[in-house]
Amino acid sequence: MQLLNTFLIGITAGSIYSLMATSMVLVWRSTRVVNFAQAGMALLSSYFGYEAVSKFHSFWIALPVAMIGGAVFSAFVEMVLIRLLVKHSSTGPIAAVAPIIATLGLLGVIRATVSMVWGGQNVRIIGPVSNDGYTINGTTLVFSPLKLLILVTVVILMLALTVLFKKTNIGLALRASAYAPEIARLAGIKVDWVRTLGWALAGATGAVAGMFQTVNGNGTLSPDSIDFSLLLVSGFIAAVIGGLDSLVGAVIGGLVLGLMISFVLMYISGGLFFIAPFVILLLVLFIRPQGVFGAKAARRA
Repeated sequence: MQLLNTFLIGITAGSIYSLMATSMVLVWRSTRVVNFAQAGMALLSSYFGYEAVSKFHSFWIALPVAMIGGAVFSAFVEMVLIRLLVKHSSTGPIAAVAPIIATLGLLGVIRATVSMVWGGQNVRIIGPVSNDGYTINGTTLVFSPLKLLILVTVVILMLALTVLFKKTNIGLALRASAYAPEIARLAGIKVDWVRTLGWALAGATGAVAGMFQTVNGNGTLSPDSIDFSLLLVSGFIAAVIGGLDSLVGAVIGGLVLGLMISFVLMYISGGLFFIAPFVILLLVLFIRPQGVFGAKAARRA
């Protein structure tokens, strides 16, 4: 029973990591930028959801409100900050890292803004279904209807985004704009707007991660919540493990990371909580630097 509970805890945590990893992969695939402000965007989106819960008393209304708010804010960031930064720093020694540095600064700005608007106190978001574990033969599991909902949501989002990228013209435009923007422009693709769409999709996905991260815990939300910092680190590591270009890899990477952390904490030591993800990342990078599902770059002569 302890083994089963450890597995279920890992799967649930890994599902939320997968959502954050997916949002980071979407940004990377559309603009080749690692967005370290994604956790701040998820936090802000969760506060949008909190406002909707306070007004309408329904999580199912709050979730799409958070997704729309996250999508609009992420698109705004891409248009106002990232797009201009990429154009003005197209040359020079820091051209490749300038947008990444900007997202780190943006993360601090978002947290400070949230604290000023909503204050530093905790607010509460009630989940849509019970978080009480299922009971089997008189034994209560840690797996609950809420955790099942999280799993189902991850699967649905993964399938929808995979179909979008693989089977639609929008997905083709997103990939072309990321890999060969000049050729994409010659083909008639509006690269800037396509990239903005990629950021908007990432913002919506990150909002789902933020909302479920909140309700899967104790339901409280605060600007200084360490849960969102851990979500960012875990999501980034999961994305790298799966391969930054692979949506399926992001999901698998998140699940694998969640399971491995869960088993390490249960059977080795709880003190390894902050160390275990980085050890796992180093092992994967030593064995397969491009990630499990990442494509190996062609070697230049």
